[in-house]
Amino acid sequence: MPVESPCIKVCVMDEVTGLCRGCLRTLDEIAWWSGMSDHEKRDVLARLEARRSQCEG
Repeated sequence: MPVESPCIKVCVMDEVTGLCRGCLRTLDEIAWWSGMSDHEKRDVLARLEARRSQCEG
């Protein structure tokens, strides 16, 4: 089963953090997503969970 993109169509980059305000990915993560292996995508998703926790806490 392919790993789905975390994009929620709120594509605005935060100038301070360098992260997308919608999905919390970096520009590099967004640009490279389609060429990543499923393993690499899962690694990015794990980092997003950590980022989300930091933003909420």
